[in-house]
Amino acid sequence: MSSADTSVQASTGSGRLLPWLMLLLAVALIVATPFLPNYYVRVVNGLLIYILLGMGLNIVIGYAGLLDLGFVAFYAVGAYTYGLLASPQLGLHLPFLLIVLIAACAGMLAGILLGIPVLKLRGDYLAIVTLGFGEIIRIILNNIDWLTGGPKGIARLDKASIVGIELARPVEIFWLLLVTVIIIGTLVWRMERSILGKAWAAIREDQDAARGIGINTTVAKLAAFATSATIGAIAGVMFAASQRFVSPESFSLQESVLIVLMIVIGGIGNILGIVVGAAILILLPEVLREFAEWRILFLGLLMIVLIILRPAGIVPRTFGPDKLIRRLFGK
Repeated sequence: MSSADTSVQASTGSGRLLPWLMLLLAVALIVATPFLPNYYVRVVNGLLIYILLGMGLNIVIGYAGLLDLGFVAFYAVGAYTYGLLASPQLGLHLPFLLIVLIAACAGMLAGILLGIPVLKLRGDYLAIVTLGFGEIIRIILNNIDWLTGGPKGIARLDKASIVGIELARPVEIFWLLLVTVIIIGTLVWRMERSILGKAWAAIREDQDAARGIGINTTVAKLAAFATSATIGAIAGVMFAASQRFVSPESFSLQESVLIVLMIVIGGIGNILGIVVGAAILILLPEVLREFAEWRILFLGLLMIVLIILRPAGIVPRTFGPDKLIRRLFGK
């Protein structure tokens, strides 16, 4: 056997080893989480919520190529929908699944309302307008004291309950979030491979060319904003149900920037990249908690190094879930 054949086999083996290691690490985390102290379970729950947010924003930024800096507004819509419909604030105590449905519809409507006036905007102009939209929502929530509680927020939210089973402890919220992430991740992956996903990819590469080959860019972009906002609102419901408290300070511009960084560092347009980016930006600060004065510096240096060395992200777009499956099973 020649040295060339040996090197090819070695590279093929290592190429198949990495996906197995990623899968084993994910399974180990899922299996170990229920046995961890509540603090660490809450950290993992936060990671899952940010993965949900990343998958939602990735539809607009990664698939359709539209820079949205106001995504946190949809996150707030979902959280406050739960806060108003499952608390003494309005005297309503609706079932959890019904609130999820209402929040998803509210998020979709908010996404369409944002999408309509920005259809003709691109690049920096789109980013500025969406940034303003996010800040408008936060300021409104902060100033309507009679409805949202203003800066004090809304406390004493109901425990999440499904078919009579209460989900209040961190480990119970973990299973709820895990199932939600798997369902939404599967739907997003299938959507990327659909005709609509191909239209988004065409818009991302060249809007004018996409319009020239007959793609209705208006409908496709509105669908991207609506789908993204729906997922963001669902993530907001999960956040409110896990914290049982909501306030405007949880939906600042910093949150939107953090979600964008997760996508850029992990890999734009790649669900696996979102998971990696979220793990770095959410778990690493917890690891560096003993170095509180320096951890922001460490994170900043890490982001600079990663963006220079891996401009396409840690997990590039070409390495998606379908390629992972092929490598795992040798297809």
